[in-house]
Amino acid sequence: MFYGAVAWDPWLIVTQIVCLQCLYYLTLGVFMAILVGTRVSRMSLVYFFDYATATASTVTGCGVIASFLLSALAGAGSMIYLIERAKKCLDFSATLYIIHLFICIIFGGWPLSITWWVVNGTGLAVMALLGEYLCIRRELREIPITRYRSSKLLFYFSYIF
Repeated sequence: MFYGAVAWDPWLIVTQIVCLQCLYYLTLGVFMAILVGTRVSRMSLVYFFDYATATASTVTGCGVIASFLLSALAGAGSMIYLIERAKKCLDFSATLYIIHLFICIIFGGWPLSITWWVVNGTGLAVMALLGEYLCIRRELREIPITRYRSSKLLFYFSYIF
């Protein structure tokens, strides 16, 4: 994909946002099932969207916090393949967490817990910074050119000229 070929493609942007959001909640669900599901009798969406469950005073709350932070790490890893550009990582991370905030407001009201804000702010920072770092590393990789192709290419150019 050539980065300068398409200047503005809203369908691509919406698709990237939806895919990143779905992957975030998928990984959050997996981590919640592992870290929280073993401690509670029944999993529900309360652990995803209620701000009161993100607390450091209980073991289950610590599992919820760890699930959110591990999902941020996984989201940064998925940005390499979905977003591909380092300068877009902050935009997509902020969009993901703003959508998550709106869902949380609809589900349980305005988050009043400082812990919830710290966890989601940290998750946003981790996802954006690690995503940028990984995308920069991918962008700066050398383009592999095999010796066979380069010698063949030189042969064609010498034949033409």
